[in-house]
Amino acid sequence: MKQLKRNAALFFAGLMLSAAPIAVSNAADKPTLAFVVNGASDFWKAAEAGVKKAQGEMPDYQMELKYPEQASVAVQQRLMEDLVSAGVKGIMVSAVDPKTQTDGLNKIGSQTALFTTDSDAPQTNRVAYIGSSNIDAGMQAAEIAKKAMPDGGKCIGFVGLLGADNAKERIQGMKDGLKGTKIELTDVRGDDIDQTRAKKNVEDALVASPDVTCMVGFYSYNTPRIYEALRDAGKLGQITVVGFDDDPITLGGVKEGTVAATVVQQPFEWAYQGMKLMAAYLKGDKSGVPSNGLIIIPTVIIGKDDVDKYAASLKAMSGK
Repeated sequence: MKQLKRNAALFFAGLMLSAAPIAVSNAADKPTLAFVVNGASDFWKAAEAGVKKAQGEMPDYQMELKYPEQASVAVQQRLMEDLVSAGVKGIMVSAVDPKTQTDGLNKIGSQTALFTTDSDAPQTNRVAYIGSSNIDAGMQAAEIAKKAMPDGGKCIGFVGLLGADNAKERIQGMKDGLKGTKIELTDVRGDDIDQTRAKKNVEDALVASPDVTCMVGFYSYNTPRIYEALRDAGKLGQITVVGFDDDPITLGGVKEGTVAATVVQQPFEWAYQGMKLMAAYLKGDKSGVPSNGLIIIPTVIIGKDDVDKYAASLKAMSGK
């Protein structure tokens, strides 16, 4: 627990230092770097701020964050190919489904500098991954569940993209963390980043599994949809909720005690450090790329006593 508090303190300090003024350049003749996400979600707003901060420090580049029209391999691939055709020099992407995207990602990587974030694609020719250790994040989720349910329980998980590495690794990390306990993650339901479907998955689970005692939201919007479905069913506070990320509904649930705690990531840092890493790499400086190709930005557990301090840090980061 002392180590978690130490990590949290470092995390908050890093967010405060990241709250520098930003400026955006729109010069069309400058080399362009793109951050491509896996689907529309408020989770990526922090990454937008990270891109803008990097842009302010590197005015010789044009930097942008791109959302695919929908969370599908084909749509994301077409977006990246359009970026390459437009002359983009580097792309950092959260791959929708790395295993089925290998050929497509390799094609992009053969034409421009390719980096990954959030959901890695280690079997491709990407230069490096910068993001969370999703295995570690899953194990932290297990720690939340064990603390909240010392006598055991039955958990059902909810996630956007079942085939994405970030989803699979979080699920596996949580299962590993629960070994030897009386808590079991019995099922995980995907929604393809469809908000309506995400809530319906929870509603269906309440009917199909009336003995469920725990629900886990593995993507940023899953916990808010769990919260809403439990509230509407009159079961809020009766079922343990384990969250991921920092949606305002999630943080509100943590503060009021209806969400046990949440595992937060640092998409701001992924984008900020990632854009700077790509720029350096394109200039021939490869010193920032480790031999294993992995740059891990730690995740932190936010509990009831941490919410106000964390929210203040987020506000400072956004410059509000």
